Amino acid sequence: MNRLKISIVGCGTIGTGIVQWISQHAKDKPVEIVALVDIRHDSAVKVAGLVKPRPKVTDLDEAIRLADLVVECADRSVVPELASKAINQGKDVMIMSIGGLVENLDLLELARKKDRCIYLPSGALAGIDAVKSAAVGRIDSITLTTRKPPKGLKGAPFFATHPIDLDKIANPTVIFDGTAREAIKGFPANVNVSICLSLGGIGLDKTRVKIIADPSAERNTHEVVVEGESGRIVTRTENLPSPANPKTSFLAVLSAIATFKRIIDPVKIGT
Repeated sequence: MNRLKISIVGCGTIGTGIVQWISQHAKDKPVEIVALVDIRHDSAVKVAGLVKPRPKVTDLDEAIRLADLVVECADRSVVPELASKAINQGKDVMIMSIGGLVENLDLLELARKKDRCIYLPSGALAGIDAVKSAAVGRIDSITLTTRKPPKGLKGAPFFATHPIDLDKIANPTVIFDGTAREAIKGFPANVNVSICLSLGGIGLDKTRVKIIADPSAERNTHEVVVEGESGRIVTRTENLPSPANPKTSFLAVLSAIATFKRIIDPVKIGT
């Protein structure tokens, strides 16, 4: 079996987590990290030191050229260019900043046309496998309710047109109720999970999203309710932050690693 050559774009919490896992647990697998990219050159150099053989610290174009699989762990703004270039060059892609696909869903069709894979980890959300199964039949409705401490919502673009003083919220308050497409525009850093849920289910415009600012919340919580001909599915995920970065859910890091494991493992559980 040929070695799978991987380039990782973004050397933050998730990118570093993948590199550490590969260096510690995939030494006997036919896989090699060949390139790292990050706008913070020093960060990429530091992460490169975790791997043997040492990957090349380079730019996006060369990273794509060197790889079989390009892993995006950077920012949603990178997704269109990265995915387009990689797919057109015959490379597979794994995308963590899935919100970057919302305005670029044509990339999914491009991947089908070029017979390439786009891997979309479930991130900080449980139950995507059940939603995908239910979607083979008829799904009548999907609702995602996200509950976060008010401070975790600060800075979202939504508040530019909806002046809400988050510091004055004393009780659980619904601050948004709309479609997944509307949610990701207003809260791009908070509801990435709604995009994965939508793509696995009934789409961006039929998936409902509620966001609750809750001063008593100690964890970011996502509850999903699916109604359809297969029955009723209810999942609840209470996320703890990554030990390396409190702004990143630990489950999101593990989801990236789990997706990578499925790519290289011949035994595909639950697929």
